[in-house]
Amino acid sequence: MPIYQIVEKSLKALAETRFEDEGLYERGDIQRLLRQDITALGDDLLIIAEEFGGWVDSSRRIDLLAIDRNANLVVIELKRTEDGGHMELQAIRYAAMVSGMTFVQAVEAYAKITGSADAARDSLLAFLEWEQPNEEDFALETRIVLVSSDFGKELTTAVTWLRDFQLDIQCIRMKPYKSSDGSIFLDVQKIIPLPELKEFQTQIGLKKQAERQNISERGGRMRQFWAELLKIANGICAVHEGRAPTTDNWLSGGIGRAGFSLSYSTKRGQSKASLFINFGQQNIDKKNKAFDYLFQQREDIEREVGKELLWNARPNGAIGTINYVIEGGYDLPEEEWPKLHEQMAKAMLSLQKAFTERVKQIIL
Repeated sequence: MPIYQIVEKSLKALAETRFEDEGLYERGDIQRLLRQDITALGDDLLIIAEEFGGWVDSSRRIDLLAIDRNANLVVIELKRTEDGGHMELQAIRYAAMVSGMTFVQAVEAYAKITGSADAARDSLLAFLEWEQPNEEDFALETRIVLVSSDFGKELTTAVTWLRDFQLDIQCIRMKPYKSSDGSIFLDVQKIIPLPELKEFQTQIGLKKQAERQNISERGGRMRQFWAELLKIANGICAVHEGRAPTTDNWLSGGIGRAGFSLSYSTKRGQSKASLFINFGQQNIDKKNKAFDYLFQQREDIEREVGKELLWNARPNGAIGTINYVIEGGYDLPEEEWPKLHEQMAKAMLSLQKAFTERVKQIIL
């Protein structure tokens, strides 16, 4: 289905085009643009390496290597073709090769982007909300994100089958369109898993996983924690409505503007409702400007929220956070979860009310 432009009182379909016809290349253009603004892929990701090839006896390189908020590695592979080629096989090899990466090795890779090991370390810790490196919880899983202008049936069948075995692999279609004045537009759509079927697919995936192996105690407990939170939170604050419970220790939702997100997080002894500001490593100045704009209104914001917030500017890092900290985490006895969940939902509602309009007013 084409993209339409509203022209006066009518609709005009934009012409579908191809990256190669517009002189756009995988590395020189698509990869560069995503590196500068990875939020186009819709996840809370931090790019830590480009053209990564830090393994022995191999000349192969990962297009983009990222880390997510749960400290998982994310292999991002790019193609401008109409069928994706054999990129799923290539990505699986890369994921296997990089799966043993440690936090120290990640810092070494990321330092090539930040310019120094100290800046890389600080930025990684800030993104993960860790006080100190935790090798035990780092890179427990490796995810795969495939990006192409389209995907063939063979590839999508293979990806769907792999997902049945709990491999976290996604297909994101990035299709270019061209307007009459020559402007290029991108239609970015996640086609596997389909967002509208995610909850259903999650339920099916859980059933199949239970048949093949026991769900880890921590992962199962975390999923249950979020499921119970969403039951309460969706009746108080709609930010995360439609989200499915996961095994991650965070749950992110939008606030209506790219670069900003409202997220829940929980760990042993503590939970948070937070505003995240993230424009990528290439746009630290933009992040700092947005953070400073909000910080100047700290007194008014905290009065509206009814609590002193934890403001983490981290001026040399890619991420800025404003946190409503709540005592108690997922390790509480389950009978105490409802009280904690209500506190978290009310905290999120207060952040939504305090920040939604202010975020819209920020001029970057």
